[in-house]
Amino acid sequence: MNKENKGKKKKAGWQQLFSLAIMILTGAVCGIFVISHLELTGASELPFAELLAFLGLIVGVYIALFFHIIVHEAGHLVFGLATGYKFCSFRVGSLIWVKEGGKIRFKRLSLVGTGGQCLMAPPEIKDGKMPLALYNLGGAILNTVVGAVFAVLYAVYPYIPFLSPLLIMLAAIGFMTAVINGVPMRLGTIDNDGYNAFAISRSKEAVEAFRIQLKVVEQTSRGVRVKDMPAEWFTLPSDEAMNNSMVATRAVFAANRLMDEGRLEDADALMAHLLEIESGIVGLHRDLMSCDRITIELLGECRAELIEGMLTPALKKFMRAMKRYPTVLRTEYALALLKDRDGERARVLKDDFEKAARTYPYPQELDSERELLRLIEDRAAEPALNGKG
Repeated sequence: MNKENKGKKKKAGWQQLFSLAIMILTGAVCGIFVISHLELTGASELPFAELLAFLGLIVGVYIALFFHIIVHEAGHLVFGLATGYKFCSFRVGSLIWVKEGGKIRFKRLSLVGTGGQCLMAPPEIKDGKMPLALYNLGGAILNTVVGAVFAVLYAVYPYIPFLSPLLIMLAAIGFMTAVINGVPMRLGTIDNDGYNAFAISRSKEAVEAFRIQLKVVEQTSRGVRVKDMPAEWFTLPSDEAMNNSMVATRAVFAANRLMDEGRLEDADALMAHLLEIESGIVGLHRDLMSCDRITIELLGECRAELIEGMLTPALKKFMRAMKRYPTVLRTEYALALLKDRDGERARVLKDDFEKAARTYPYPQELDSERELLRLIEDRAAEPALNGKG
């Protein structure tokens, strides 16, 4: 590992520690205010006051977190609409509302490392410019505004049982959410909004990559497969340009297109290169590419030592966290059928895939996955693989 790579990983580690420190500090602030409220209102003399305060803190923080996830995504939506973007999908936790055939439909989708997501189709570029900042930072802006409103309400009503502690939690967690999302950071599997805005601002190539990323999102919401989208959207950037995380996304999309076209060897070669070089590709995309590479290896030479090498503890953890995601289920199915020869587990995984497919928001992606499932089944049925012939 070169010095530059080590430096970037060290910086990302400090950023994750900073976000953790902010969360701990916010929790401590909320706890102090809850205890102070008990003492000021005389509630500390009640039976089980400390236990009730602790339970109230947990419930209040949970309510405030969930509320501010909604506020955050609403911020992206409001500021996006105000600057010419168009609605594609709105997700909170695993609940997603997606525009499909001109109608808004409810589906289910969970992505590790994300509490929610608002995706929108981009406006047309005018005079070489495209509105970027408000859409990307709209979530943090609205969290700040709403947090400030609750802080003012707490100042006005500081002694109301149950309500006043909740108000301060809603204020503190609003500011926390704004900082964690607004200050540029790489947080495990994803980049936060501030980092994305920073990456986009660094070059015209990054702006174009961002626009294309949202155009892909738009076409996906319309039911178009990646392989049927304009080929020029999937031009591979240079290795140097891929140090920018937004530009690097185009390379990931290029690999996805090769997978969708059934060009598995070409896809594997590209993904191996992308995973080897220093780049800005986020952890989520790296792990999904590793899943694709495992499937391709299982369909090909099926070298046990290579597969075990790719199945790192970190990837296994990711696959457990994303156990209902079609790509992960397909990879687990391939491992069960082609590596472990476990037909019973394969049947369970196939059932799990079909259950997840019922609520998955992008049916055209399922078409691609089912094509791979058939390849896996055909490979498992080959006489050589069954020790026959």
